[in-house]
Amino acid sequence: MRGLLARRMKFHLLGAFLVSLGCASLYKFGVAEPRKRAYAEFYKNYDPVKDFEAMKAAGVLESAPPK
Repeated sequence: MRGLLARRMKFHLLGAFLVSLGCASLYKFGVAEPRKRAYAEFYKNYDPVKDFEAMKAAGVLESAPPK
């Protein structure tokens, strides 16, 4: 029974490191990268003036009332 804690600790530390590395990579490639691509695609064709005019016409903005 001598050294049991030290042996088990090495195993669990290695396992925890590998699990955390796996979770981080899954988040990066499963969430962060698709989100970056979606934002890039949205802003590629985004026209802020057209969006402003649409909000103005809908009466959303208090400082710019609709005509």
